[in-house]
Amino acid sequence: MPAPYPSLEATVGPLTFENPFLLASGPPTASGEQIRRAFRLGWAGAVTKTITPGTMEIRDVSPRFAAWKDERSGLLGFENIELLSRRSVPYWTTEIAAIKRDHPDRVLVASIMASPDIDEWQALARIVEAAGADAIELNVSCPHGMPERGVGAAIGQHPDLIREVTRAVRQVTAAPLIVKLTPNVTDIMPAARAAVDGGADILSAINTVQCLMGIDLETLEPRPSVAGSSTYGGYSGPAVKPIGLRMISQIARELPVPLMGIGGISRWQDAAEYIAAGASAVQVCTAVMWEGAGIIRAMNAGLSGYLAEKRFPSVGALRGRALSRIGTHAALSRSVHRIAIRQFPERCASCGRCVTACRDGGYRAISIADRQVAIEKERCDGCGLCSYVCPEGVIVMLPGA
Repeated sequence: MPAPYPSLEATVGPLTFENPFLLASGPPTASGEQIRRAFRLGWAGAVTKTITPGTMEIRDVSPRFAAWKDERSGLLGFENIELLSRRSVPYWTTEIAAIKRDHPDRVLVASIMASPDIDEWQALARIVEAAGADAIELNVSCPHGMPERGVGAAIGQHPDLIREVTRAVRQVTAAPLIVKLTPNVTDIMPAARAAVDGGADILSAINTVQCLMGIDLETLEPRPSVAGSSTYGGYSGPAVKPIGLRMISQIARELPVPLMGIGGISRWQDAAEYIAAGASAVQVCTAVMWEGAGIIRAMNAGLSGYLAEKRFPSVGALRGRALSRIGTHAALSRSVHRIAIRQFPERCASCGRCVTACRDGGYRAISIADRQVAIEKERCDGCGLCSYVCPEGVIVMLPGA
């Protein structure tokens, strides 16, 4: 009798999702119709674009995006200086109720942000809970625009303020409470502990990384250029995944709190890595902006196939599987040594990149003569640089003698 196919159901604290994929707060959740479309396509949950009190003016600039692309126009990194939701609180209360009527089986999270006035946070939390939101996410981590007003990351960079805001909202709502953390800190753990101390049920990490995308060398205008000027924005896309993985794993190793991973997730493999690093579910934004909400089909299919291949019965069985292998540098083995081997010589184009890399960044163990690459095993230090610069995958690292 064939084994049952693995379940994609994900449990995150008090919340249960049909699969572990949510739309993160941002442009893809800027309206009720966008969220409905995402739910119809198969997303298990969505976090609204951040809702603010009517007293907080939100005016965006144009343009407000910049991208770092590879030679085939594939996305590497993405910057945005877009602010929070421009839609009113009454719009969102109406839409939250309507979305829940249309999709009662999906999880709708209301993202909120208010001024440093605790009363505003509490009032907004009460409103979105009464409208029917399944959970509330506290945005104390937006890195651009809002910190200038004393909110966003201006709160999230101070554990005492995180604790105060979280505790105040916890006092007035029974809804599951998520705190979204900023990566723009030296150590994420004080912020994570403060959120848990304040009563957070779940942590989500990370928000975008503060950045400056680049300078146009013809005009010397920073990007994105708004009438010739710019500001520091939020960096997302594939390039930030290593930062998100690091922070999720750090929290997972030290705190028994459910986690949602965010940052650079564009394929099912990225999601699987976050789950193996300790997340129970993931949130996706930039990849949806770049490729459309339909990517959920491949994500669900790919993750399900991977779980079946590895004989994991569920998403939960994968969660945290890599954590025991992440430790200090001092604890890493010095007894294992690998060396570079030309395992696939038929692929070699004799480009010489490995020679140059080993000469100027390694140990001068590689040479080329008569278009033939040779590796001197006695000189190879096992750093692995050559295996990464080789465009044809000729060189691999194997255990040394």
